[in-house]
Amino acid sequence: MNKVILMGRLTRDPEVRYTQTNNTLVASFSLAVNRRFVRQGEERQADFFNIVAWSKLGEFCSKYFKKGQQVGIIGRLQTRTWDDDQGVKHYITEVVAEEAYFADSKREQEAGAGAGAGTFENTFGNTMPGNMGSDFEVSSSDDLPF
Repeated sequence: MNKVILMGRLTRDPEVRYTQTNNTLVASFSLAVNRRFVRQGEERQADFFNIVAWSKLGEFCSKYFKKGQQVGIIGRLQTRTWDDDQGVKHYITEVVAEEAYFADSKREQEAGAGAGAGTFENTFGNTMPGNMGSDFEVSSSDDLPF
C-alpha cells in the first residue's frame, strides 16, 4: 500500500505548467510539515515535501491555495529519475496528490487566511466535519457528543 497523509503550510504559491504531450495541467508546490516532537532546548523542526497535483485537482490547488495556508494532502509517494543535458542522473521523490483539503483553523479563516470554517473542504466542494487545524475550540453554546 502506498498512501501518504500530510498536513502543513505551503512554502510558496502553487506553480502551474502544462505537459507537452497532451497539454494536461500540473500544479506543484512545497509543503512544510512540523515534526511531532521537539527536543529540549531546540526549535521545532519541519520537513519539506514536494507535492504534485494533476488536472482538476491541480487546477483547484492553483486557484485556492496560497503561500502560508495550512492544507491537508492525501496522496501517494512517487520517485522518478531523469538524465540532464550533461548525462547526470537526477532522482526526485514527491507526493502525487489525490485529495486536497483546507485545514486552517476557524480563527485564521475569519482573518482571511483560508476557507471552509469548521470543515475540511475537498477539491470537489464536498465537506467533512471537523477541523484539521491544530486549534480546537469549543464554546459554551456547542453541543458535545459525549
